[in-house]
Amino acid sequence: MWLPLAFLSALLLGAYDTCKKASLNGNAVIPVLLLNTFFCSLLLLPLILLSAFAPHTLQDTIFYVPATDLRSHLYIFLKACLVLSSWLFAYFATKHLPITIAAPIKASQPILTLIGAMLIYSETLNLYQWIGVSVSIVAFILLSISGKREGINFKHNIWIVFILLATVTGAMSGLYDKYLMSHGFHRMTVLTWYSLYQLALMAIITLIVWYPNRTKTTPFVWRKSIFFISLFLVCADFVYFYALSYPHSMISIVSMVRRSSVVVSFTAGALFFKEKNIKNKAIDLLLVLIGMLFLYLGTR
Repeated sequence: MWLPLAFLSALLLGAYDTCKKASLNGNAVIPVLLLNTFFCSLLLLPLILLSAFAPHTLQDTIFYVPATDLRSHLYIFLKACLVLSSWLFAYFATKHLPITIAAPIKASQPILTLIGAMLIYSETLNLYQWIGVSVSIVAFILLSISGKREGINFKHNIWIVFILLATVTGAMSGLYDKYLMSHGFHRMTVLTWYSLYQLALMAIITLIVWYPNRTKTTPFVWRKSIFFISLFLVCADFVYFYALSYPHSMISIVSMVRRSSVVVSFTAGALFFKEKNIKNKAIDLLLVLIGMLFLYLGTR
């Protein structure tokens, strides 16, 4: 049952990426991200309140949020900083890049996570995993060639740098998740509280960076898709954690399956955003997915 849940989470993540692109096109990035963190916190806050003031309602369910100490909150705050950094880079990059380029690059995150696990946790890559890494590197070289046809230079384009930084910080967050889970942190405690800390951080960033300069930058426009960014993200994360609650679920496979969300966002780029050079980029995407397949085979 946990594997179908992982694929459902991937589908929801693809919808999240699509709504994110629809919300950011020609729109101010920082207030969109602020509202995303607000709606995520609004959806998760009832779980914290019920767990604290009416624990009997959730205590035997996967929705229960255990109380934790101040030291643990500091660790969770660091998690919020990592995730928010990744989101900031990803949101700016998504606004300025075709989703058919940004999404496949972001899909490389499991590769960096594997390399990080090898360096930090002394994990080793087997033959299948090395093939997966190698094929994916070739795919990104081909993506850079496809990008040049649209005037996107991978070496000198700041938004390419941003999506790469989003991928690196996202991988760092994943490695940090492994550290937290292996040191007894409860998944729901991390999920709910880091969302609240992100909201606080984004409120500060909005007040200091965006609000004083709002008339000099891209104006903010409310769109219904902004709420659905948060809804699809919370649902994707919840299904992800629910999949992990099964005793025999494998975090390495679940994480990689979730990256198949790139298929949904790539299809949306072709159908709804009318992006260019789809045929060549579809071949590049296929190579990314083949790389993901070998990573999956290597973790079985």
